[in-house]
Amino acid sequence: MKSGALVTGFAVLGLVTSLVGLSVLGAAEPEEDVVEPVGLVTELSPGQIPPEYVTWIEQAGGLCPEVSAPLVAAQIEAESGWDPTAVSHANAQGLSQFIPGTWATWGVDAAGKDGSAEPDGVADPFTPGDAIMTQARYDCYLADTIRDMGIEGDLTRLMLAGYNAGPGAVQQYNGVPSIPETQGYVTKIISLMSKFTGNSGGGGGGGDDETAVDDDSFGGRVVAGAKKWLGTPYSWGGGGPEGPGRGFAQGANTVGFDCSSLVQNAVYHASGGATLLPRVSQVQVTVGEPVSREDIRPGDVVGFQLGSSYDHIGIYIGQGQFIHAPKTGDVVKISNLDEPYYAGKPQQIRRFG
Repeated sequence: MKSGALVTGFAVLGLVTSLVGLSVLGAAEPEEDVVEPVGLVTELSPGQIPPEYVTWIEQAGGLCPEVSAPLVAAQIEAESGWDPTAVSHANAQGLSQFIPGTWATWGVDAAGKDGSAEPDGVADPFTPGDAIMTQARYDCYLADTIRDMGIEGDLTRLMLAGYNAGPGAVQQYNGVPSIPETQGYVTKIISLMSKFTGNSGGGGGGGDDETAVDDDSFGGRVVAGAKKWLGTPYSWGGGGPEGPGRGFAQGANTVGFDCSSLVQNAVYHASGGATLLPRVSQVQVTVGEPVSREDIRPGDVVGFQLGSSYDHIGIYIGQGQFIHAPKTGDVVKISNLDEPYYAGKPQQIRRFG
């Protein structure tokens, strides 16, 4: 247990997230204008959470844009395995594994010990409603604190790193600390979020169109995974396998995806979490199986060389069309490979399953 921070009870994972420097994120034609922020639109996957906690987790997921209900659920599963009586060797207590010192500062009385929604006058880490709402409150504080530090990177990952190692460590390392336990924690939560995320998506929905892919092939799952985010705002530096996220620079006020994070998200979920692509388009076009334009099929990833490198990327969905997150001020949408802007650009096509 680290002083002033929350520490997980799970074993440190060997897997470490590929935290590629985010100075280049494959954004096509960056612009200065920024659209208004939106909250994370993520619903819980049915049947994955003990029913007595669903209402509390949904409520906690509405406290601030950076803290979604699936993120809250993923943290609880990693921290305590849904055991409200859990106590770690370091005396971290309850569903959310608060140490007494941290709880004394952040604990809130949100519920009764009997499970009622009425406060009982005592902030108790072993009362699930109190623990869940305190966890979200602390997450929101961390997001605000780390944002004010001006550190570049995905705010969700930075917030989770602060939850594990403390915001001071995030500031010291100017990003996710190179501490195995902390990197393992961030990876664990991001991976678990897909388990608790429903399929309603964050955008306007694809509707019934002739490019829909209904089969359960890998490519079909990639296409379906991308299309559920149609209408989601573009956010430079935002998003990842966990879903839409707040970006930085021109994406600092927007929760959404950029081109490469949309691809990363779709491939990750199509593979059941087995394939986590590099974060940036310039690297994504160097991995996977090369495919010729003649052999392209739905679910293949198409990278476009806009300047000296492959600064944009999308997902082929069939009939000459692809889905992508184009630029600041735009949304995830479908375009045509034969549009003059894209047709004249060198392309790399990759397949991941």
